[in-house]
Amino acid sequence: MRNESLDFLKKLVTTPSPSGFEADIQKLCREYVLPHVDKVYKDVHGNQYAVRNPEAKVRVMLAGHVDEIALMVNHIDDKGFIGFVAIGGIDTAILGGQRVHIHNEKGIVPGVIGRKAVHLTEPDDRNKPLKMHQMWIDIGAKDKKDADKVVAIGDPITIDVGFVHLRDNKVVARAFDDRIGAFVILEAMRLLAKRKLNCTVFCVTTVQEEVGLRGATTSSYGCDPHVGLAVDVGFATDHPDGEARKHGEGKINGGPILHRGPNINPVLGEMLVRTAKKHRIPYQMAAAPRGTGTDANVMQLSRSGVATALLSIPNRYMHSPVELISLKDVEYASQLIVEWLCELKPGMSFIP
Repeated sequence: MRNESLDFLKKLVTTPSPSGFEADIQKLCREYVLPHVDKVYKDVHGNQYAVRNPEAKVRVMLAGHVDEIALMVNHIDDKGFIGFVAIGGIDTAILGGQRVHIHNEKGIVPGVIGRKAVHLTEPDDRNKPLKMHQMWIDIGAKDKKDADKVVAIGDPITIDVGFVHLRDNKVVARAFDDRIGAFVILEAMRLLAKRKLNCTVFCVTTVQEEVGLRGATTSSYGCDPHVGLAVDVGFATDHPDGEARKHGEGKINGGPILHRGPNINPVLGEMLVRTAKKHRIPYQMAAAPRGTGTDANVMQLSRSGVATALLSIPNRYMHSPVELISLKDVEYASQLIVEWLCELKPGMSFIP
């Protein structure tokens, strides 16, 4: 991956973006994509649209959500300890002992997630996962009055972890789900800048996916696309407890994952496979026997229906602070999108 793209990726995955609080990351996305498109704008929901070739008859929507799972302040007790609730699908088992950042207009307030020490826990309870209300955040406040000076009810909270390179093109960060999908489509727009297109492309960095696919619902209606492609993460099962027979086989460094099933328009799905084979882009295939839990679901159902497909980046340890992906898979995904878009022509039918 070129250095400039990697630098942008690092900034992207270290910029806090809890669902409902995506303004800062959208500014970063706008700055990166603006030189490569005809226009960039936002809607009232917070979705951001980078548009190329806006006058073409065929409209294509690319979607990658920029929000992340997180926590939110919901209580401050008399001693200044902070209670919290989940934004999205938080696994409580990974919370105890984490360092966190509380975010508001005053800046970042550092803290730690505390719990009763294991020595003081009843033996029968020591291996049981704690519920969220059994933990708290300690910012070192003297009391409630002191905590109120820097923290307010409703402030979002993220786990304090960074971007780490591992071996064999693998990298780790918090919330590659799904800022890596946003990166893929933004990088595709950069690569498309000097290519001829016969379609309009709406590259939409969507919001609030983790709390109900909300941004994609409104932005799909707004774009009114004929064709749509969502880019998200998929389960890599190439680890000791992967259970490939149960969840399908997904490998890091195996290429992006394409899908077959009712959420995928069969004509579009086959076209993506043909494009990958034609350009010798590695890919993997996954079964999707129902509506997927991604932006592709609501995109497909928008208005009178959209020919939709899903492209996934293999991801280990999803919804944890150590999500792991391959930079090679990311590059292959952007390349596949570019070559596919360049093959779209007016008059193509996606009716099965």
